[in-house]
Amino acid sequence: MTTQVKHYIDGEFTAGTGTSQIVVTNPANNATIAVINSATADEVHAAIASAKAAFKTWKEVPVSERARVMLRYQHLLKEHHDELATILAHETGKTFEDAKGDVWRGIEVAEHACNIASLLMGETVENVARSIDTYSYTQPLGVCAGITPFNFPAMIPLWMFPLAIACGNTFILKPSEQDPMTPQRLVELFVEAGAPKGVLQLIHGDKTAVDILLADPAVKAISFVGSVAVGQYIYKTGTDNLKRVQAFAGAKNHCVIMPDANKQQVINNLVGASVGAAGQRCMAISVAVFVGAAKEWIPELKEALAKVRPGLWDDKDAGYGPLISPAAKVRVLKLIAQGKEEGAQCLLDGSDFTVAGFESGNWVGPTMFTKVTTDMSIYKEEIFGPVLCCMESDSLEDAIELVNASPYGNGTSIFTASGAAARKYQHEIEVGQVGINVPIPVPLPFFSFTGWKGSFYGDQHAYGKQAVRFYTETKTITARWFESDIAVAAGPNMSINLR
Repeated sequence: MTTQVKHYIDGEFTAGTGTSQIVVTNPANNATIAVINSATADEVHAAIASAKAAFKTWKEVPVSERARVMLRYQHLLKEHHDELATILAHETGKTFEDAKGDVWRGIEVAEHACNIASLLMGETVENVARSIDTYSYTQPLGVCAGITPFNFPAMIPLWMFPLAIACGNTFILKPSEQDPMTPQRLVELFVEAGAPKGVLQLIHGDKTAVDILLADPAVKAISFVGSVAVGQYIYKTGTDNLKRVQAFAGAKNHCVIMPDANKQQVINNLVGASVGAAGQRCMAISVAVFVGAAKEWIPELKEALAKVRPGLWDDKDAGYGPLISPAAKVRVLKLIAQGKEEGAQCLLDGSDFTVAGFESGNWVGPTMFTKVTTDMSIYKEEIFGPVLCCMESDSLEDAIELVNASPYGNGTSIFTASGAAARKYQHEIEVGQVGINVPIPVPLPFFSFTGWKGSFYGDQHAYGKQAVRFYTETKTITARWFESDIAVAAGPNMSINLR
């Protein structure tokens, strides 16, 4: 059965009138599971107009009422958690456990949005001058938009629209066309939670829709997660059009392993962090740097990786699922071949892996290289597949120098039993998110997701306090009141109704 994916524009779910059709496939066998009628220019403009009109009333809704919408929404997300994970697994190929994790990390951000009243509090100083007080208010921007990737179709949209809307903005979500059914279900539940008409819009399409969002002056801010080239384009085009932009782009994340680390913990964590989700995570560990005698653990790491078996979403023994598309598989296989040609030693090669009965799926088995150098394609490029590059370093100082020379700065980790080594690493490393004996240091929502360097373009990061600042503007008031103007009280007021 093929599903017709729907847009949500001006309070109505619609298949749209676009004649350009996008086919959505199951990555496990590339069978068609859904179709999208790409949004026309008129439909994108209608979504923007509806969001702009809704902002006039939504921004005046008391913050406590906006918080109640988020409370109802996070409850519905939890109630439909497994349903969302099932939809997500079918269209991404993720294992069910991985899909549940995707949904849950998004729910955590929706929970954080429930605390929006405290997050929006301004600042006050009494008597900045004689009888003069100064205080600040935090106010919404207007229409905001989010452009999200295929690899986390629940979590990343939920990074964006709950906080933006809780701040008093309206929002247009343009998710990846490769897995649109999960975002559609997120929107359906948001409507069920009581979101007023026009507060959230959902449009599906390609670059045409994105370019309209980037150009229309009614859209005040753009949030993006995706590839380096597209992230740079979104940031440059959006800022050229005088918009706020936060663009999360590529990564090449290193894990530094000290010889005093717990060997089994290192091996267990490296396996999951490198090939989990088929390596299709911007926080995946794709480079392991073994310091000194730690290199002796490489053969055992290979043995552990070799035991990981990809499989179908409902296979409880599967370590991960297929890549998202045939094109993604072709790209990963090309990089594996280049690694061999350029002189890296391929200790484990998953190029020819298939799953019985699903041979047409986008499968790549666990792959591991040693003797990798910084001038090789497999080191310079973000592979976005289940491929781990192993490198060696004589000292912690050399390892830090290697990591800091990378143009990316999304995430990194160090495994060590030494507090001094960990302290040196966290202080000197030029990466935004650092794990100490934690392989993938994605922060919880009350912190922000803080990639650096070529992994992020913008000023304020996703979720946490920085997202609230990104989706709002600060108004500062300086006031003087004269005591001579105090009037005589008119009488008692017995009401406590603050509505």
